[in-house]
Amino acid sequence: MTSPSKKHHAGDLLFLKRLNRSAILNLVRRSPGMTRADIATQAHLTKATVGGSIQKLLEAGWIVEGELQKSSGGRPGRALYLDDQYHTLLGAEVGVHELRLVACSLTGRIIQQRQLRLTPTTPEVTAALLAEQLHELASHPDIACRQCLGLGVAVPGPIAPSRPLLRLAPNLGWQDVPFLELLRPHLPALSGLWLMDNEAKAAAFGELYFRTGNVPSSLAYISAGTGIGSGFVENAHAPLVTRGIQGLAGEIGHTILQPDGMYCHCGNRGCAETLVSGWAIRATLGIGEEENLAEALRTRQQDPKVKTTLRQAGGALGTLLLNLHHTLNPSEIVLGGSLVQLGAPLLAPALDYFETNQNRLRGTMDQVRLRVLDDSTFVTARGAAAQVLAEAVQGFIDTP
Repeated sequence: MTSPSKKHHAGDLLFLKRLNRSAILNLVRRSPGMTRADIATQAHLTKATVGGSIQKLLEAGWIVEGELQKSSGGRPGRALYLDDQYHTLLGAEVGVHELRLVACSLTGRIIQQRQLRLTPTTPEVTAALLAEQLHELASHPDIACRQCLGLGVAVPGPIAPSRPLLRLAPNLGWQDVPFLELLRPHLPALSGLWLMDNEAKAAAFGELYFRTGNVPSSLAYISAGTGIGSGFVENAHAPLVTRGIQGLAGEIGHTILQPDGMYCHCGNRGCAETLVSGWAIRATLGIGEEENLAEALRTRQQDPKVKTTLRQAGGALGTLLLNLHHTLNPSEIVLGGSLVQLGAPLLAPALDYFETNQNRLRGTMDQVRLRVLDDSTFVTARGAAAQVLAEAVQGFIDTP
């Protein structure tokens, strides 16, 4: 019989091995091309410990060896990279008007992607449609040959902190929806982790997590589409999403910009979404939900009402950018979403207002980097896939 002390000692050793593998994977993820000696130095581990962990990771398809190069230790070693060929991560975004899906490699490279236009409907019907698309995606020859680590689903509303429950999706009319529970019965063969998060938070996470090289210490992502949301993530070494006690952190679309203004879909008055959102612009200009907003406005650019509407929406967006900068002060702000496709009539007043006013507070002379994504179609779905990878890497600590 094994004594309790020996069992405890064996458990400690197993935990340390998992911890070491997790640390090594994160180092290789953030700085591709490191050698064993580089890792030993940065992780403060012995070369023997690193060598044993690397061998296990090589055998399991997590990392691959590359070219021979000189390490910081002075002795030539093989460069190490995440294995781009063995595993896959599935990510999906449930939008108001579309479903977007990706299958990614460990480096965040999109192997396959899908997009399906849909009319807003019930959670049950949406889950069935998404499951059908996921099944087709997972069955693709480029994906079926890989080991699936799991699925991340991003949804347009706050998530309950204690369980994967979509609290409210105002632009869909959904409330308290256990969406993963609706989805799971349709995909009994889908293995791995199952995760759900708010769409802007997932996008922010992916933008930081899959970044290599010069990674910002914190990042805010603004999702400007049918609605307006944001996500804030910090700590490049182990990215952490700010959520708030009720999961409401980042719901900038429902901050009040115009007290006693128009009623919002959430029930409040004067929310930012009543001034700058896809649904508000459509309502003001009489554009139907079935039409692509950017395409519908392309032939109406000289219409005075269109010009005024987009200029005012741009001013509201600039106000949100400035408020986010002053409230969270991230190293970098990333702006994405379908409204970006409206171009200069919307973006010029927004960016001008932000750039003019961001340094009015004393001591803030450095410019915050603001990136506008020309194409953010699959950014959120890719971010949901990134969250699967982060959980899987953490699993080297939490599971056998």
